[in-house]
Amino acid sequence: MGIEFKKNENFSEWYSQVITKSEMIDYYDVSGCYILRPWAYQIWERIQCYLNQLIVDSGVQNCYFPMFVTKAALEKEASHLEGFAPEVAWVTKSGQSDLPEPIAIRPTSETIMYPTFAKWCQSYRNLPIRINQWTNIVRWEFKHPTPFIRTREFLWQEGHTAHETKAEAEEEVYDKLNAYANTYENLLAIPVVKGIKSKGETFAGADYTTTVELFVKCNGRGIQGATSHMLGQNFSKMFDISFENQKKQKDYAYQTSWGFTT
Repeated sequence: MGIEFKKNENFSEWYSQVITKSEMIDYYDVSGCYILRPWAYQIWERIQCYLNQLIVDSGVQNCYFPMFVTKAALEKEASHLEGFAPEVAWVTKSGQSDLPEPIAIRPTSETIMYPTFAKWCQSYRNLPIRINQWTNIVRWEFKHPTPFIRTREFLWQEGHTAHETKAEAEEEVYDKLNAYANTYENLLAIPVVKGIKSKGETFAGADYTTTVELFVKCNGRGIQGATSHMLGQNFSKMFDISFENQKKQKDYAYQTSWGFTT
């Protein structure tokens, strides 16, 4: 293949040559965006097939929500917006006309889905709500882009659930964390370390974030793999995802979200 660098001597250049000369990636004229060539996309399709079966077998249903989110919805959960604010891409024009208000392209879908969850959730009999979507995401990061590691647009699945109790939500968090570890280790033959993120690396708006971390032996660095978040009642209180519980009292749902990306 004509690889000119050794992995143990110059990992960055070795990595760039491997993904281009193996015809997995082609570069694009928008910085941080890459073309997934058929060889790379076929790998993603196999991951989709494997992981989707684990998700569906757990009782989660697939769906699709729009990619745009209003400014008002995005701003409703303050800590969530603060965590994503530098990465949000905004649509401000339609042709030559300014939009009445900017519309964000989803950096993740909590604030897109949860107003609808509030409509779906009236009674404990409506719970749990457990859905997943396979889609694309845009995060306009200004850090050094690297194909498959840090890109401005990527493909992923994102699961979102709402539960009657905290215990049910935590069971969901760890079930999906184990599904991710299963996919890395049994499909991709990549060992992972499961754990909980530090407070500084916790998903914006979550109580805590669980993760599978990967290790790059030749340079001693870790890479975050998939994550599964315990959202608690933070979003449900903001978006009024409330229900009449079995004691006929108003209560707020406990929520999770979780994702695995290209």
